[in-house]
Amino acid sequence: MNIVPLPLGPALVAAAVRRAGHEVTLLNLMFEGDTKSAIQDCIREFRPDVIGISVRNIDDQNMAEPTFLLPHVREVVTTCRNQCQAPIVLGGAGYSIFPESALRYLGADMGIQGEGETAFPILLERLAKGASVCGVPGLYLPGQPPLEKTFAWNLDDLPLRESKLWIPSVSGSSQFWVPVQSRRGCPLDCSFCSTGIIEGRPIRRHSPRTIAAWLEKLVSSGFTHFHFVDNTFNLPPSYAKELCREILKRGLDVSLWCIVYPKWVDSELVDLMAKVGCREVSLGFESGSEPVLRSINKRFKPDEVKTVSRMFADAGIFRRGFLLLGGPGETKESVEESLAFSDSLSLDALKITVGLRIYPKTPLAATALAHGMIQPEDDLLWPRFYLASRVAGWLPERIAAYKASRSWVM
Repeated sequence: MNIVPLPLGPALVAAAVRRAGHEVTLLNLMFEGDTKSAIQDCIREFRPDVIGISVRNIDDQNMAEPTFLLPHVREVVTTCRNQCQAPIVLGGAGYSIFPESALRYLGADMGIQGEGETAFPILLERLAKGASVCGVPGLYLPGQPPLEKTFAWNLDDLPLRESKLWIPSVSGSSQFWVPVQSRRGCPLDCSFCSTGIIEGRPIRRHSPRTIAAWLEKLVSSGFTHFHFVDNTFNLPPSYAKELCREILKRGLDVSLWCIVYPKWVDSELVDLMAKVGCREVSLGFESGSEPVLRSINKRFKPDEVKTVSRMFADAGIFRRGFLLLGGPGETKESVEESLAFSDSLSLDALKITVGLRIYPKTPLAATALAHGMIQPEDDLLWPRFYLASRVAGWLPERIAAYKASRSWVM
């Protein structure tokens, strides 16, 4: 299943900007056929003093035929430039991974790395007063050193998004999967992952009551399908259970989709998730080989994955697994072990990725550098991938053959 990603980040920033006393409008280009005209019309009507552009993805992470997405964003920047003189500020998860190189490539005036809900209103206040913008948390200016980004420790201090601001084009469509973020940050340090760079390592949370009340409000507006985009729904387990209980108290008739780390799951949590309306879980187990799991710093073993998968299957919850093949230490034997392991899980769906996208400041980037796959001066903005030399020429064909005989594998 492909989920159309609604603009969660921009909606959160827009809510914070509105709370700070500014007028704001949000243009979601995903639902616009002619993006240039949509931008021109919006600028002409709203006449903004500042324009924020959210960059969610840099590329499609497809090693075989990578699609670099930033040329489209650069066209958006150019259209805004041609339409008005308002300063252009970049933000978003994708931008936060590459704050300097993305700013340089896209040609915007400045960018904010990390959470924009606090930093962007501060920036707007400085700009409105004609004051120096130096000292705004996480702000990048061309050719100038940035100030360290900051994070809100209590997410309840930040406003939740207003549905009319960010989902106007699909209002009333109960089948749309609305993204929900109850936690930010991840301490698990998977070697290839950029979450720690984007959100930090400590887990920061909304209170379960706050999230449940927000869901209740959306349900009353006709929405029933919610995708929890928390990096790990079951971490910590105590929070996940409390959140489920808060939703159950409200008697909401909803369908949920959650991302689950295949460890730290017990029968009580699975039962609560089933009762609350969890219809699907994403299990990123990545490999069925213990040595490979250790090499990418996964903290579970294949037997734990099998136990967790079986628990969700017994509860009638759809299981979508993810394999990430070709990383450090991968061999033909470990690949075959992973494929056999995947078969043993009897998953409902499986996504296989060949090659690991290399992100800056990750352990995988350090490994790639040590192996001569990248150079110290590489900014990695254009997609680069790690594929173990021992399987590089064999793996793509092997996976194509594996997929051909299994309709449930993507």
